[in-house]
Amino acid sequence: MSGVNLNGIVKCYGAVEVVHGIDLTVAEKEFVVLVGPSGCGKSTTLRMIAGLEEITAGDLTIHERRVNRIAPKDRDVAMVFQNYALYPHLNVADNMAFGLRIRKMPKDEIKTTIEDVAGILGLTEYLDRRPADLSGGQRQRVAMGRAIVRHPKVFLFDEPLSNLDAKLRTQMRAEIKRLHNRLGVTSVYVTHDQVEAMTLADRIVVMNDGRIEQVGTPMELFNNPANTFVAGFLGSPPMNQIKGTLTQTGAQVGDTEIKISGAMNGQAGRDVIVGIRPEHITLKASKNTSALPIDLDLVEPLGSEALLHGRHDNVEMVFKADTDGDIAHLSGVNAVHINPDLVKLFDAETGRALNFGA
Repeated sequence: MSGVNLNGIVKCYGAVEVVHGIDLTVAEKEFVVLVGPSGCGKSTTLRMIAGLEEITAGDLTIHERRVNRIAPKDRDVAMVFQNYALYPHLNVADNMAFGLRIRKMPKDEIKTTIEDVAGILGLTEYLDRRPADLSGGQRQRVAMGRAIVRHPKVFLFDEPLSNLDAKLRTQMRAEIKRLHNRLGVTSVYVTHDQVEAMTLADRIVVMNDGRIEQVGTPMELFNNPANTFVAGFLGSPPMNQIKGTLTQTGAQVGDTEIKISGAMNGQAGRDVIVGIRPEHITLKASKNTSALPIDLDLVEPLGSEALLHGRHDNVEMVFKADTDGDIAHLSGVNAVHINPDLVKLFDAETGRALNFGA
């Protein structure tokens, strides 16, 4: 049974259409992340699922029940917001219990539920504190707890970690993932942070300009992006993209030919975009690799690895290299070596991925 189904969902504000007939199925117990740049329609889509935005056209079903005209409180969903939305005058226990009291749940049952969820989230010792006395991470856990106690069919997360510092974001990502593994509730999560998307999602939905560009597992999208937009959005740093022309054995990029696995099938002369992941290079030449000369202008050490910033044919590129405990040997790099099996090709005009096969 499907958890959430969006069929031809359209959202208009007046005459302006911001979500253009998207189709998406979120399986029961699946964790799906909507990701994309600001203004791409991901939060609007989430708010339509929650019932906070009216659907202009299309059908939205939650567990096979059409909910287009159903009030938010009757959709059996729980939403965790970016700004926590806690009641400042109530303590943690009362914040978590507020929705249960509105539903007139028995007091003993409320107390047991709050204690159980507080134990899951590590909030037991903070139940008597008010939000002002908590850290950002603790407030976010309270907001999650308030959603969990309702035992909803669907969890909705609207950029819940964007107000946290880098260390807390890492910790909270792990907590959210563990929580989903434990509870197994269908979840839809919105973020503009592709690292959050890669680490949390069972499947990622990449959105752009109110449309879905690609849906797949994190590694499917990382290894086989459907177009240059997805290739340039997922990955940290993103995939390098440089214009080239197909030859019989690869692609001509400036004065350099990059070998590519697979037959060109008579496509020589076709204009393409050559995609190279920063991780998919080596500094040592081998029999099968192609050397790509670069003018190195910056080395950023990150500990066990470093980012090499350089240019080829006046195109800025970034590559990752192991430091082996030191970066002195990286300052003299003037070329990177590319495995032909790892090169991606995209049509220069449409941006769509190309695959000519073996």
